[in-house]
Amino acid sequence: MAKRFAVFCISVNVILGAYLIHAPLANAQQGGASLFLRPASGSYIVNNTFDVSVVLNTNGQSINAVDVNLKFPPDKLQVVSPSLGQSIVGVWVSQPTFNNQTGTIRFQGGIPSPGINTSSGIISTITFRVKSIGTATVTFSDESKVLLNDGLGTNILTNKSGGIFNLVLPPPAGPTVISPTHPDGTQWNKNTTALFDWVPEGRVTAYSYILNNEPVDTPDDISESTATGVAYKNLEDGLYYFHIKALRDDAWGGVTHFAVKIDSTPPAEFKVDIVPGARTTSKQPIINLATTDNLSGIDHYELKIVPLDIENISTAPEQSEENFFIETESRYISEMLNIGKYDVIIRAFDRAGNIREVTQQLSIVNPLFSISDSGLGVTDNLVIPWVFVLMGGTLLVLALSYGWWLTARWRRNIELRHLAGALNDPTIRERLKYLEEKQKAYVKGMKAVLVFFLLGGLLGGAVESVKAQSQQNEVPLPPPIITSISKHITNEDVFYVGGRTEVSNGLVTIYVQSLKDGQITSTIIASDKKGDWFYTRPELLVTGNYLLWTQLRIGNEESPPGPQQQISVSQTAFQVGASRLSYETLYLLLALILFIAAVILGGFVGYNFYHGRKKHKNLLKEVREAEEAIKRGFIVLHRDIEQELSTIHKAKFTRDLSEEEKDKEKKMLKDLELINDLVTKEVHDIRKQI
Repeated sequence: MAKRFAVFCISVNVILGAYLIHAPLANAQQGGASLFLRPASGSYIVNNTFDVSVVLNTNGQSINAVDVNLKFPPDKLQVVSPSLGQSIVGVWVSQPTFNNQTGTIRFQGGIPSPGINTSSGIISTITFRVKSIGTATVTFSDESKVLLNDGLGTNILTNKSGGIFNLVLPPPAGPTVISPTHPDGTQWNKNTTALFDWVPEGRVTAYSYILNNEPVDTPDDISESTATGVAYKNLEDGLYYFHIKALRDDAWGGVTHFAVKIDSTPPAEFKVDIVPGARTTSKQPIINLATTDNLSGIDHYELKIVPLDIENISTAPEQSEENFFIETESRYISEMLNIGKYDVIIRAFDRAGNIREVTQQLSIVNPLFSISDSGLGVTDNLVIPWVFVLMGGTLLVLALSYGWWLTARWRRNIELRHLAGALNDPTIRERLKYLEEKQKAYVKGMKAVLVFFLLGGLLGGAVESVKAQSQQNEVPLPPPIITSISKHITNEDVFYVGGRTEVSNGLVTIYVQSLKDGQITSTIIASDKKGDWFYTRPELLVTGNYLLWTQLRIGNEESPPGPQQQISVSQTAFQVGASRLSYETLYLLLALILFIAAVILGGFVGYNFYHGRKKHKNLLKEVREAEEAIKRGFIVLHRDIEQELSTIHKAKFTRDLSEEEKDKEKKMLKDLELINDLVTKEVHDIRKQI
């Protein structure tokens, strides 16, 4: 029996192992279904039509339903009709639909049981018409499905392969046309003036031509000119087509078509998103870029991080190449940056060469607390404006001052009550009089402290107002020669300027003239192969107004000076010689003064509370002792009176009391009652005062 069981276990293991080895191989061979287009590429002429078939490969499996969703560029293609003639689909759930405005096509159909197993089954054939030149990409959307014939509707679609089609103009049938301004009709260009030249031919006596938005058109039979060139100026953005034909031997010949794409509008304005924030403790922030362009589309981004602190100029990662921007994707992870302020300059280029430039200030700060001209920073994302810091500090000092006054008065009252039993002592009276005089002087001093901090709050508001007024003198970015210039300039910030030249590898001379003394300084910097140049001044500018202009030099030849730009460098809060005290430093000092005052006042409040409570406990102890002493005296007195009354009562049993003894008995009973009432009232009054 044991042998049979062992043989059975071995057989099961062998079968299971063979299955585990064979199953993955079978699944790998089987795979999922595929959808693809036939043909997947090709060149087609504008205004002509071409057919594209949607083909299914089930990869050896039986399927019974398909849901195909296609996308195409509606500005380049339009669907004439989807054909249902030759198709593996037996039952259409709904007729094939298409939308030439959104560029979508959808097929939904089923195959009766047992389904279909095919390697090249045509679902439908689509007829496209070419609308304009360019590259058209037709793709399958993620909503497409191929359902397995398993009763569960399992989607086995794993591969989708679309098509890329080149759309061109008809071959020239007339004069050979070239454009010096727009040589490639498939590329976008920002030049709004289009020049067209054509090669003269023998026996040609006239030309007829037209520029419009139709890809294929025929000019009329009216001669425009015998010249071999024409210029169209101030064209709006869009896609244009130039059509021309020649008159030879009194007969008009064929037409040549030439395309021109014009996009003179820069990409849309955008905001630079810095993660975790534009003010952060992270020394390696992430910069996210995103914008759009209506016509030609976004080509690429360029970025430059400019340090605004003089000590960071030589250590900035991007300063190794002074003039150059870094080409980047829409997400850029910065190299390690030092603590300080930076300007992040972003340039967005579209495919026509237009540029949109934006600048975002970045502050790398110490963890927890940091100072800036905008306020007091707490952690990464919270910045409290200086005006609120100073107002809050002033209110805190006022509240603590009032608390100090209350606790001091409470403590003095406790001390006076504690000393109330010794008021008859001349020395104590003299000291109490001295204490009252000091109390009056203390109240006057407290008022002086409150006035001082109120003035401090007003001073902070005045400084904020002066700073807001000084910041109104800033100069915007001046185009077109100068495209980048540092913003929010003070004599604490580094100055930078950048731009472009029409000639590459030229020498750009940057002139800076002080309007205060007329002194001119100049710096020469080379432009790169694209004509870009950038300059960061290694020294800080002195407070004042300046004129800035540039000049280009190639060899011994110099260009005329560029347009002058005026810049303003505002003064820091205080400046004595070479020593500077910035606004943020001034605000920090005021905040520190308020903080120290708050700590001192808080200490006084705690001191008065501690000693007042200590005196209060001592007073309670003395009251309890007095109460016990009074009780003991009362007991002794009560005992003495009772003894006297006992003697009198004994005498009543032996004889009649005399009038004197009767009066004495009444008086003793009355005194006993009065003493009891007085003692009870005195103890109650003492507790009430406490």
